[in-house]
Amino acid sequence: MEFSEYLSQKNICSASFSAAEPDLFKTWSNAYNLLHPASFTEQNKFIINKIRRKYTLKKE
Repeated sequence: MEFSEYLSQKNICSASFSAAEPDLFKTWSNAYNLLHPASFTEQNKFIINKIRRKYTLKKE
């Protein structure tokens, strides 16, 4: 699974997130590529919720 797919699964708009916070997006992308998705989620659980609230994926 790609990082953008992971973000979609977590209801985070990857385009908005990467445009607004490119440094954090790149850091997370690199970390995601090194870790298992479950480990990445566990390490960033509380931050993911904050990001989800800021960059919610709009369902069509």
